[in-house]
Amino acid sequence: MKKSTRLGFILSLLLPFGLLAQYPTRFETSNGTQTPTYEEGIAWYQRMATDFKEIDMQVKGPTDSGFPLHLVMYSKNRKFDLAKLKAQGKAIFFINNAIHPGEPDGVDASMMLLRDLALHPERYPMLDSVVVALIPFYNIGGALNRSSTSRVSQNGPEAHGFRGNARNFDLNRDFIKADTRNAQSFIAIFQELDPDLFIDTHVSNGADYQYTMTFCYAQEEKLGGVLGPFHKGTFLPFLYEHMKTAGFEATPYVNAFGQTPDKGFSQFADWPRYSTGYAALFHTFGMMTETHMLKPYAQRVKSTYALLDGVLKFLGQHRARLLALRKATKEAVKTQTEFPLTWKLNREKFSEIEFKGYEPEYPISAISGQKRLYYNRDKPLNKIVPFYDHYDVELKASKPSAYIIPQGWHNVIDRLKMNGVQMRQLTQDSTLELEVYIIDAYKSAANPYEGHHQNTSVDLHTERHKIALRKGDYFIPLNQWRNRFIVEVLEPQGVDSYFRWNFFDTILQEKGGYSSYVFEDLAAELLQKDPALKQKLEDKKKADKAFADSASAQLDFVYRNSIYWEKEYMRYPVYRVR
Repeated sequence: MKKSTRLGFILSLLLPFGLLAQYPTRFETSNGTQTPTYEEGIAWYQRMATDFKEIDMQVKGPTDSGFPLHLVMYSKNRKFDLAKLKAQGKAIFFINNAIHPGEPDGVDASMMLLRDLALHPERYPMLDSVVVALIPFYNIGGALNRSSTSRVSQNGPEAHGFRGNARNFDLNRDFIKADTRNAQSFIAIFQELDPDLFIDTHVSNGADYQYTMTFCYAQEEKLGGVLGPFHKGTFLPFLYEHMKTAGFEATPYVNAFGQTPDKGFSQFADWPRYSTGYAALFHTFGMMTETHMLKPYAQRVKSTYALLDGVLKFLGQHRARLLALRKATKEAVKTQTEFPLTWKLNREKFSEIEFKGYEPEYPISAISGQKRLYYNRDKPLNKIVPFYDHYDVELKASKPSAYIIPQGWHNVIDRLKMNGVQMRQLTQDSTLELEVYIIDAYKSAANPYEGHHQNTSVDLHTERHKIALRKGDYFIPLNQWRNRFIVEVLEPQGVDSYFRWNFFDTILQEKGGYSSYVFEDLAAELLQKDPALKQKLEDKKKADKAFADSASAQLDFVYRNSIYWEKEYMRYPVYRVR
């Protein structure tokens, strides 16, 4: 970009001119110090949709706040039928704003971008083949909870929203479990759009450094196939170069908590609970913009605008290739036989990047009298550091030909349906021999995390059981382009599986039992009729003195090895068809 072009780009962000003055944003009229309230922002978008036929504003599903989500779309041909737009080969660029309303940079950047698209479409030739869709405020409850104190040390705006939603959920942990109405409505929008490129706008804290903008995105290995190399080799270099030319040189999200970034840092592990990890399950390029909270608000908003502008330019040049690669990936995943469930950062493999930070120093704290961390902005640091961006598959699962879920597990079935999973209900009662997981061990977190006590360190083994199925139970074939999502949520060892998020916890508690004084006689009869069980009991007594000394333990042993033992206990109720 020539110097004069770059200057014009920056001035367009600073100074409304011509028709711009008819549609000012609060950010602009406050000289970059304020962001609109939810009510102001929605009213502004409604006016734009009224005045420009290229803009459509739709009321979508509910949120926990009581207000619905809105979806705003810009389509140059004034058509908004997504099936027809996709059939015409148009790319869908989806922007999500205010997931954390205390981080409103994207709210203001998106308003200015939409306004500029409407007033100056001639500047955006890619709009002939790109449709822009955006959510103005995702976390409406958090946006309504407005103050100037919930983001400690953030450098503007003067007032902003709160991180938690109306039920105090962090929505950027809710994309898989979908506890909130916000997430459920978002999922419906995402599945309807099936976006090719998705941006979720944020503001970062943590270490201090010279950059205004950092990027958080899916690992190459997680995108996999043909998408991973294209993302790393084409998409990211394009954006980094664009941002540098626009005057906002960027770096990967500085994931250096617990240490200073001058020693290097690792790529953020974007599990499916997060927006970009969720998008990756559906073969969509996802990125979280993470501007730096210590930079002035105006600077952060302008850098976010530059990023959104860069994504449009990328789609203008690479739309056809991205659409072709997504199509090929969707076809390939239908016949893929193994899927990763958990990942581990590889500390032996890394990239080297130039990092521009500040020298860390350790003066004495006025509070504690101990050493404290301080970044000296008078001592800029430019250094080549390791960037650990390689993740190895730690655990994977073979794909069954189908899963079967009893209809009673409607909480799981509903979430599969909302994510577009194809399934059919059995038309009659039947008994099938199926592959069944038995949960041998797990750890349940002691502290709550986003409304759950996660199950981790899951050990299991596989058995074959004859399972009585009922008419209405759900058969889920694994011949779909959403296979990756299906496997990752239904395999109990998955990093963000529904088992991990406690949807199946009722199987982890015994429901039956016995009265010892009554079962004594029956247990003796069982041992008399089953010599093998009796020998098994004797062997355990010889091997385990504590067991031999405990009458209750021995009685329980007989019960657990008898036909009276409850078969549902620790038996995972999602069955695999081989």
